[in-house]
Amino acid sequence: MSIVSISLTDENISALENIQKCYGLTGRSEAIRHSIRAAESEIREISDMDGVVEGVLVIVHKDHGDTWMGQIQHRYESEIKTQLHSHLKDRKCLEVMIISSNGETMKSMLKDIHSVGKADYVKFVRS
Repeated sequence: MSIVSISLTDENISALENIQKCYGLTGRSEAIRHSIRAAESEIREISDMDGVVEGVLVIVHKDHGDTWMGQIQHRYESEIKTQLHSHLKDRKCLEVMIISSNGETMKSMLKDIHSVGKADYVKFVRS
């Protein structure tokens, strides 16, 4: 097994310790391996999107005043059939969108959302 050195913020360390505790893992390394497996599973789900893809996209993001989410919604407006925006506590927002798209466009949309790095939670649930 290889040893890799990484730099983490205090927030990352706290999240890592929470993952460790929540899943009953024995150490930080095991928590990181678990997190990598979860990310790999999500990547496989996304890569399997072919043909017409329909489902619900749920996003939680910070700072209601930031326009990045509106720009993405505008860019993909033909794929978004219905959307709901709700204000949460601490100036966070919940976006729920009904999506009907081709797989490649949906992959692009998810990549755009993730690459901005401002979403606290992103989950696409296929129908």
